[in-house]
Amino acid sequence: MQKRKVSGRLWASMAAVLCVILLFFAHYGKKKEIILEFGMFTGSNWDVATANSFVIIDKAIARFEKEHPGVRIHYYSGVLKEDYSEWFSRKLLVDKEPDVFMVLGTDFNQFSSLGVMKNLDELIEQDASFDPDRYFSSAFCTGQYGGVQYALPYETVPTLMFVNKTLLTKEGISMPDQDWTWEDLFEICEKVTKDTNGDGVPDQFGIFNYDWMDAVCSNGGEIFDSDGTQGYFTDERLVESVKYIRQLNELNEGQKVVQEDFNNGNVAFMPLTFAEYRTYKTYPYKIKRYANFQWDCITMPAGTQGDNLSQVETLLMGISASTEEEALAWEFLKLLTYDEELQTEIFRYSQGASVLKAVTQSSEMESIVQEDMEVGDTVISGKLLGRVIEEGHIEPQFKRYEQALALADSEISNILENDKTVDSSLKILQRTINNYLRQ
Repeated sequence: MQKRKVSGRLWASMAAVLCVILLFFAHYGKKKEIILEFGMFTGSNWDVATANSFVIIDKAIARFEKEHPGVRIHYYSGVLKEDYSEWFSRKLLVDKEPDVFMVLGTDFNQFSSLGVMKNLDELIEQDASFDPDRYFSSAFCTGQYGGVQYALPYETVPTLMFVNKTLLTKEGISMPDQDWTWEDLFEICEKVTKDTNGDGVPDQFGIFNYDWMDAVCSNGGEIFDSDGTQGYFTDERLVESVKYIRQLNELNEGQKVVQEDFNNGNVAFMPLTFAEYRTYKTYPYKIKRYANFQWDCITMPAGTQGDNLSQVETLLMGISASTEEEALAWEFLKLLTYDEELQTEIFRYSQGASVLKAVTQSSEMESIVQEDMEVGDTVISGKLLGRVIEEGHIEPQFKRYEQALALADSEISNILENDKTVDSSLKILQRTINNYLRQ
């Protein structure tokens, strides 16, 4: 009898222990949900109207979470582009920066130099499924700093030349070819710049908002070296570019051309980004902006020592150097920037172009862009758009680039506005910039 009691107590104790163990595993043995933080801003990176900021990201998140059970992507909505840098800085101060995040062009050099972003070289080398050659080289190289890949491209826009076809037709001038030159541009500007109302001053003009940096890009020049140790302001190609802008300005006989002149159809040419092309070729923005004349886009004119090239801007994405989920962060970054299906959505829901060659140069791209345009409107071909992006000029990446460029732009604007001697003024600027960069 005593033996049975002991045995019963033993079984009861064992059952109690077993219950505790089962409860422990039920509570702690369940796989913990992984939360991956994503940093993004609302609106367009290209400063044009958009109502679809989150569509592509939400699609990517839904797909990623489905393919990775137990993983959830979280992001903060409502952070405006103009507030994004400050928002991100606050996250950095408390060590809570997102695992994966958008990188503004003005922040990239700073983030790279301070070690905010993870060096992606090893992840790229170890991933047999990843081929950098699928990207446009200009877009991919934008994510490099000091020879290291710190970010991948997500969306890109080249600069194109906006042409007022109605004005050219009125003046009996043919639309320029895609391989046109500075000489062609000057001749057309000279013909169209005139006084049309008889008050003695020009009120119809050749070009608006075309600056010395646009000219340098298409004349084979560079403004700084890649390391940011010196400027090239005495280089023949840059000097020639500044002189060319002066020649164009002199056609206006002292009249200042403004945006309203172009909007009213009184200017033949204006550089604009592919994002602006997408926005103002479609309703309702076309009605609001350029409804009173027909227009189209072509390449930028080639300088005497260059080609039909222009600046290419790219929105980048990177991974936090302190992420605890490196593998998942890499997979999510790849999905956003490297997946053809999601990159095609950029043409549906954004105004930029895909960073993948196969997507941007596809007939599907042309069909998507055509959907929002009027019948008869010419759609830029994928072949031409791909060429402009691939061969496009990208800014060098170094820590003090923004400040050095602002200093140079201010002084060159001063040279042009105050009729200073170009050669000697640029020699002085060269010394000033080099002293600044070597401080």
